[in-house]
Amino acid sequence: MKIVIAGAGDVGFHLAELLSTQEQNITLIDLDEEVLHYASTHLDVLTLYGDASLFSILEQAEIEDTDLMLAVTTSEKTNLITAILAKKMGARQTVARVNNPEYLAAGQKQIFKEMGVDSLISPEELAAEEIKRLLSQCSFTDVFPFEEGKLMLVGLTLQQTSPIIDKPLAELNRPDGGQMQIRPIAVLRGKETIIPRGDTILQTNDHVYFISRPQYLQKLENFLGQHHREIHKVMILGGSSLAETTARRLENIYNITFVELDKKRCKKLADELSHTLIIHGAPDNIELLKEEGLEQMDAFIALTPNSETNIVSCLMAKSNQVPKTIAQVENKEYIHLSQNIGVDTLINKKLIAANNIFRFVRRGQIEAITGLHGVDAEIIEFVIQRESKLTQHPLREIKFPEGSLIAGIIRREESIIPDGNFQLQIHDKVIVMGRPDSIPKLEHLFV
Repeated sequence: MKIVIAGAGDVGFHLAELLSTQEQNITLIDLDEEVLHYASTHLDVLTLYGDASLFSILEQAEIEDTDLMLAVTTSEKTNLITAILAKKMGARQTVARVNNPEYLAAGQKQIFKEMGVDSLISPEELAAEEIKRLLSQCSFTDVFPFEEGKLMLVGLTLQQTSPIIDKPLAELNRPDGGQMQIRPIAVLRGKETIIPRGDTILQTNDHVYFISRPQYLQKLENFLGQHHREIHKVMILGGSSLAETTARRLENIYNITFVELDKKRCKKLADELSHTLIIHGAPDNIELLKEEGLEQMDAFIALTPNSETNIVSCLMAKSNQVPKTIAQVENKEYIHLSQNIGVDTLINKKLIAANNIFRFVRRGQIEAITGLHGVDAEIIEFVIQRESKLTQHPLREIKFPEGSLIAGIIRREESIIPDGNFQLQIHDKVIVMGRPDSIPKLEHLFV
């Protein structure tokens, strides 16, 4: 597959890094020679210096033979022009990164599609949606719904008091009465990713990912020794457009207090957010935050442009007994620390966007794809399109690649956690977890 990526910043580089391990033919375009040099010495990609929105540069990139054009520079105008030109010049599929939420309205998206932009991606909108999901399930540090919530993927760090510590999974009493509706699918121990088996023994501070039907999530919380808590009051530290986007999504659900340092921006936010309390003040002013009710908050979300400020603020909120903390970080290396430093969840909007875009390069009929923070594996939702050996034998008789497992099945309105006797049917949606080296084999299996 020939892929051209415009923009070698965090989103573009991460995409190129992911794709370079998949034996794809990748060309990376940027106006910064330094980042191109870094990419060429660290990744198996071709690099091209220039403005991707110019006809001549796209010609040099051989855009007419390109299967996928990803326009992910920091300029949405450049991205839109690049995608439109690329489509007119012969690119089979185009994706553009945008910032303005108006572009994502159904009518606007259709207009752009007619102009040649097949898909629009907004890192801020995707990150705000992830934050909303995280607040909906307070005990969990990761929440990802499949098929509008028919199955839920959740993550949680095991505390020393958890009743499942130091026991093999096969010996545990299941919280679902043995009905196979909850399944552990990955364990993150430090930087090591473990695919759990019956003899896997869980340890304190393991971060465990489960897949479950939504009605079993509270049972799962109880099973893991977690106290279920509803979210009502939320404090957001602002200073970024992501903070405003998040407040807009949350203000009709929760009581929001928004703290912002810039006085002019406070006035603008007060005009645009009708159900949010806007507070003018510094994000590191602990006394101000306490005066504004920090200790009564159910959740604290730090979304300033400074990663270190966000992390320290969340740790401070934790020390004041706030049960749920979320921090935005710009450095993707911080993501691996989220389960070890005391902040419930670290998010990076660029990685969220890159993982969302990544589904466009997968083979087979793919409905959804997600990466897990710090986990060396992916969760992919495949659709069974035709009769194959997958539909002719029970799962236990099918040789799935090592380092992969079937996590769940969605069959029309029914969600299923399958056992080895389960047999797939045409149109089943199959949620699979796989390590990077197993993904090409899985794609071949599901084609």
